[in-house]
Amino acid sequence: MDLKIAGKVALVLGASKGLGAASAAALADEGALVHAVSRSGAVSDARLTGLAADLSTAAGVEAVLELVARLGRVDILVGNTGGPPRSTAQGVDSGQWRAAFEGLAVSLFRIADAVLPGMIERGWGRIITIGSSGIVQPIPHLAQSNAVRGAVAGWSKTLAGEVGRHGVTVNMVLPGRIDTDRVRGGDEAAAARDGLAVAEVQARSRAQIPVGRYGRAEEFGAMVAYLAGEQAGYMTGTMIRVDGGYVRGL
Repeated sequence: MDLKIAGKVALVLGASKGLGAASAAALADEGALVHAVSRSGAVSDARLTGLAADLSTAAGVEAVLELVARLGRVDILVGNTGGPPRSTAQGVDSGQWRAAFEGLAVSLFRIADAVLPGMIERGWGRIITIGSSGIVQPIPHLAQSNAVRGAVAGWSKTLAGEVGRHGVTVNMVLPGRIDTDRVRGGDEAAAARDGLAVAEVQARSRAQIPVGRYGRAEEFGAMVAYLAGEQAGYMTGTMIRVDGGYVRGL
């Protein structure tokens, strides 16, 4: 399927590895001109242009805003921000909550505000945020992520209602257990906490997933690319799960 985004300018945040890298690669496969932002600025795909920026810092966000100004246009924004440390809901001090909200939410909001005027003027744009299944089914020991990503979901839905008439769609994609470094790290932490082998923790997780396996990053990236495409122009304000059926709620 030709998604009709060849030549479109895409900005992908958190794109050095995992879900961000897979999303960037999927957009590049469709001929988009992809600018990949990460802390290191490293890219493993020669088709991508890298930018080093740490979005948990004010300087990092400003670097991305400067890139947006230099590019002159961004047609597709994929918002992917690193998760905060694992924690319970209790005992998180106010500084940690503020840092989590600044890094996961405020950075994305500011960058979206920078690209939206051009999208509206051109009558076409895509804002796609990578969230978490924890938005609809909170994940134990990820309280900060569950809470802040829930706030991002509220922003995304509200923004969709504001800009849809201008040809700009706003959607979220919620990963389940995708085989990435972050998920592997979570399995290792769970194994240490419960006194199990990592393989046992993974087997326990697979048993809860109807398709019986972890997802592949490229499967997730394919959904991001589809939402960026011309054919998805009537989809906005949605949260789409790519989780193998893990979340059992409707």
